[in-house]
Amino acid sequence: MTNTSNDMIYSILDNNLTRIAGIQGAVLLSNDGIKLSAYLLERDQAERIAAASSGIAATMKAISREIDGGGVIRQLVEMDDRYLCIVGCGEGSTLIVVTSRKARLGELGGEAVRTAQALGEWLGTPERNPVLPS
Repeated sequence: MTNTSNDMIYSILDNNLTRIAGIQGAVLLSNDGIKLSAYLLERDQAERIAAASSGIAATMKAISREIDGGGVIRQLVEMDDRYLCIVGCGEGSTLIVVTSRKARLGELGGEAVRTAQALGEWLGTPERNPVLPS
């Protein structure tokens, strides 16, 4: 991924996720668990979260297929001290958002989905090549 791509992804994450109370970070990952970008997280931690979360996302997609549930919109994991929101992000990527328990669940889910949609649209836009004169 180019620096311009990383800057754009970070900008989308920053513009959308700062609205969530208790935001602690986010990771954009490919469906095979590779970290594409991180927000407010250390690199090693973001890579571990990406790898582990890809398994959760894949499991939920498999369950949905088994019960004819359609696409998985989001998954929310509630922990003693944190929330983890996992959202599909266009074709081939997933957004993971980590917050403290200060986050309001409706706000977390809504902003995570909106952020994933913005990223999905941006990631799905093919790069435009300049037309060169013949």
